[in-house]
Amino acid sequence: MINKKLENLNRQNFSRKNFGGQEKTQGYLLIQVLVFGSIGVMIVGALIGWGNTAFKLSDFLVARERAFQVAEAGIDYYRWHLAHSPKDFQDGTATSGPYIHIFEDKLGNQIGKFTLNIIPPMVGSTIVTVQSNGLIDGYPNVKRTIEAKYAIPSLAKYAFVANSAMRFGEGTEVFGPIHSNGGIRFDGLAHNLVTSAQASYHDPDQDTGLEYGVHTHKLPVDTFPPTSVPSRTDVFATGRQFPVPAVDFTGFTADLAQIKADAKTAGKYFASSGGLGYRVLLKIDKTFDLYKVNSFTSVDRNCTNSGNQTGWGSWSVDRETKIGNYPFPVNGLIFLEDNVWVEGKINESRLTIASGVFPESANTNTSITVNKDLLYTNYDGRDVLSLIAQNNINVGLFSDDDLEIDGALVAKTGRVGRYYYTSSCGSSYKRSKLTLFGMIATNLRYGFAYTDGTGYNVRNITYDGNMLYGPPPSFPLTSDKYQILSWREI
Repeated sequence: MINKKLENLNRQNFSRKNFGGQEKTQGYLLIQVLVFGSIGVMIVGALIGWGNTAFKLSDFLVARERAFQVAEAGIDYYRWHLAHSPKDFQDGTATSGPYIHIFEDKLGNQIGKFTLNIIPPMVGSTIVTVQSNGLIDGYPNVKRTIEAKYAIPSLAKYAFVANSAMRFGEGTEVFGPIHSNGGIRFDGLAHNLVTSAQASYHDPDQDTGLEYGVHTHKLPVDTFPPTSVPSRTDVFATGRQFPVPAVDFTGFTADLAQIKADAKTAGKYFASSGGLGYRVLLKIDKTFDLYKVNSFTSVDRNCTNSGNQTGWGSWSVDRETKIGNYPFPVNGLIFLEDNVWVEGKINESRLTIASGVFPESANTNTSITVNKDLLYTNYDGRDVLSLIAQNNINVGLFSDDDLEIDGALVAKTGRVGRYYYTSSCGSSYKRSKLTLFGMIATNLRYGFAYTDGTGYNVRNITYDGNMLYGPPPSFPLTSDKYQILSWREI
């Protein structure tokens, strides 16, 4: 009996233990379900959040790309506008900007707008800066901005440009492009491209028949057509090309009558001196002294025009009378209706000094002479000067032995150079060195030296690339079309 009671008691205890074990096992499962369920909810929420963020980011990137394209459309639009109205920098509104344009899709639905800020050229420059801001409707915080610079190239795209055959003798070193509508004989060192509009021509200094449009007689002398053109990197460091299209010289020579009119309106204009001409002394305080030339320096009676050159003389000032001191004009134009001598130095100034007599005639055309240093203070484009002569740009007999000229020299109907002086003219008939920083445009053959060793023994001409798109006031241009200089997102 007792044993049966103990057996029943053990069974009850065993049952309770099993029941308690099931309770414990079921509690653990509930906790695991809750934990993993929470993790699952968090993962699903994160995925939904990531998807939403990715969608917003994708939408934002699409809006940014559209804003960029709208900004680019603004740049393209104003380039088109300048092609039709080259001097309009107010978007045809005659008001100050910014200028807002609605941008539509191909169905005519507005999707955004571009806003233009236009910075016109400074005096004497052709560089136009256009900033276009692209905006998309519905995205006020999305904006893309593109800046482009456009300019019209000036005559100063060349270090030398001529309308007739040219010769550069030994001792000449040129940094910058050279072009002639005639042929070119080059016996010095050209660091840039040399081009001619002639395939072949008769060199006026050489009785050897036809020669190449660009050739050299520096030993070994070039072969003659139709043999192949030799490579002469010792003379043409960058190469030579011929024939190439001619430069329209009459098209880009400055309109002196217009310069005269503009000088009268907002510049400085001086009628005939009543003497032999004017001397202009430029100063770094942005003023110039003006003198009336009364007489030339006389030469020895044995110093004669043995070269039979038109207009020959000493072209050197002896006596003069001061007229006054004048500030540089706002428009940078100084016009003198007489022969002119120029010297001095400028600082952060942009000037054009022009000389001419009207009506134009070969018998009265005037010239500009530089006998003493004519200098810049800055060589980064802040200082720009041009001399535009109706006839010649001269260097006279009694010029500096080491002469420096900074500026663009333009001889409209004559030549840039020095007259021929022999030993009978005194020790000044030979000079040591001429250095030019700028460019030369000459209708007739240029030259500061002659084949017999007279003139300047060394001629160093360095091209001022700053004048290509930032020329002096009213300087001749080679085109009426704008070209793109730079394009960038800002």
